[in-house]
Amino acid sequence: RPGQITLLTRSFGRGTDFICRNQIVNTNGGVHVIQTFLSEELSEEVQIMGRTARQGDSGSYSMILLDSDLEVYLGKNYIAEIANMRKLNQVYSTLNTKRNEYCKMKYETNHQAIADTEVEHQKTLKFVEALDNNKIEEVKKFISERNKGANVSSGKSRTIVLMDATGSMAGLLLKAKTTVVNMFNRASSILTEKGHPAGSFEMQFVVYRDYDCKEDILQYSGWESKPDSLQKFMGDIGNAKGGGDYEEAIEVGLWHCNEEAYKDGISQVILIGDAPAKTVAAIQRDRRNYGGESYWKKTRYAKETHWEVELKRLIDKEVPVHAFYVDRGAEPNFKQIAGASKGRCEKLDVNSDQGAELLTNIVTEQVLNQIGGKEFV
Repeated sequence: RPGQITLLTRSFGRGTDFICRNQIVNTNGGVHVIQTFLSEELSEEVQIMGRTARQGDSGSYSMILLDSDLEVYLGKNYIAEIANMRKLNQVYSTLNTKRNEYCKMKYETNHQAIADTEVEHQKTLKFVEALDNNKIEEVKKFISERNKGANVSSGKSRTIVLMDATGSMAGLLLKAKTTVVNMFNRASSILTEKGHPAGSFEMQFVVYRDYDCKEDILQYSGWESKPDSLQKFMGDIGNAKGGGDYEEAIEVGLWHCNEEAYKDGISQVILIGDAPAKTVAAIQRDRRNYGGESYWKKTRYAKETHWEVELKRLIDKEVPVHAFYVDRGAEPNFKQIAGASKGRCEKLDVNSDQGAELLTNIVTEQVLNQIGGKEFV
């Protein structure tokens, strides 16, 4: 009917014909489709566009996007990027290029995950073969490796990898998901070469967001000495999201590190992000705007805190924070955090072709250095 609006999810963008038999609508241009998100793949966009103007009928199409949704493609400085695209009249062409780059990175990351899974699959096939052929020693070895916990000797290292999971950090989360196996395998191999038990370290992955995500502001894995559960955690945390303003809720991540340090102790924190921590005023504003204190008091984050407060607590426990910034805007604050806690601070170009390898190197180096010093690295 003329003037009718139908709201549909993206799943209706393929294989669904929007048929209009009203002559008034057809005479005035037909069905108009408005897409309100940027497809990761051009093929989906073409399909959505093709829901109208079918079989010779009239129709039209347009795209209306929320600027903050583009952070995943344009990065932390998406507002400036959008302004520049408009100035140069290159909005669509730039977005198309950026999403193709993101899609390529996602494909390469998934391809690596498949390769890692294939290695584990072959090991499992050999185990089944050993069972069928009554090769008891091989069976024992496989089961022992799969069920071995962390070594509880005095050299045990407990590392928290604390990562920004807001919209602009989607690339980091993709790479972390696939590189976790390489991190463990590389560290275990070097430890074995140096005469240390392969299970001399445990890792916990923690992701922080911003107050607009409410209770999803923080997610964390268990303490693991094998990569399987951490890889599953990274796959289960969902998409990078939140963080409409510039600074992020690093204070909540550091607060969690202190909670873990209080329970069983931690050796070090590896912080990776692209934006600085929030000011006290920004924290108060966001807690007020997203639920208010009546909401936050019912959560684990009832007590308002600040990054300097939480960092001081870690320093008192002699826990270094190694801070790796993805964007230069985070550099001053990350240098403060690392410098005060006697940690390391460097730039991490996680979105480069070598991003996955750099991420693996950084985490592995810090774990090995904590266990055995620079001779292990």
